[in-house]
Amino acid sequence: MIKEIIVVEGKSDTAAIRRAVEAETIETNGSAIGEAVLRRIELAAERRGVIIFTDPDHAGERIRKIVSRRVPGCKHAFLPQEEAEYKGDIGIENAKPEAIRRALATLRTETAGIEAEITWDDLIGAGLIVHPEAASRRLIAGNALGIGYANGKQFFKRCTMFQITRAEFEQAVQLLDNDKGRGESDA
Repeated sequence: MIKEIIVVEGKSDTAAIRRAVEAETIETNGSAIGEAVLRRIELAAERRGVIIFTDPDHAGERIRKIVSRRVPGCKHAFLPQEEAEYKGDIGIENAKPEAIRRALATLRTETAGIEAEITWDDLIGAGLIVHPEAASRRLIAGNALGIGYANGKQFFKRCTMFQITRAEFEQAVQLLDNDKGRGESDA
C-alpha cells in the first residue's frame, strides 16, 4: 500500500492506478478542479502526503500547476506520453500497470527556496532551448530525468524545483548524443 494519496484526473485514472498498485486517490474531475477538491488535497498532504500523477498533456500539466501552487511540497510522478497513449488518446488510464509502477517508483519531490545547480546556459549548451530540435531533445531528457516533457522555461523550473544534480543532467544529456537520443535528421 502506498502511504501517500495519489491525485489523478478522473475515475479511469483511479482504475488504472488500482490495477498497478494498492493506493488511494483523489480525483480532480478534470481541469475544472474545485475548491472542495483542493481542500481535500491539502488535508491529504498534511496527514499522509500527496503524489500528483496527472496525464502527460496540457490539461494534466495545468492541473499539476494548480495543485502545486496550492499545496507546496508535493511529490510528482511523470509518465512519458508514449506510455500513456492509446489510439491517439493520452492519459494515465491507457498506461500498462508496469509503466505506472515505474513512474511511482521514480518520484520527484518539489522543493522551494533552493539555488539551481543547472543554469539557463546549461540548457542552451545541451540544445534543450534555442535549438531546432529542442522540443524533442527536452522530451528525451525530461523522460530520462523523470520530470516529464515541458517547454524550455518549465523544464528549467523543474530542474530547480526537483533539485536535478549536475551529474543527473549530464547523464540525461548523454542520451541526446548517442544513437538512441538522436533525431531523424541525425540518422
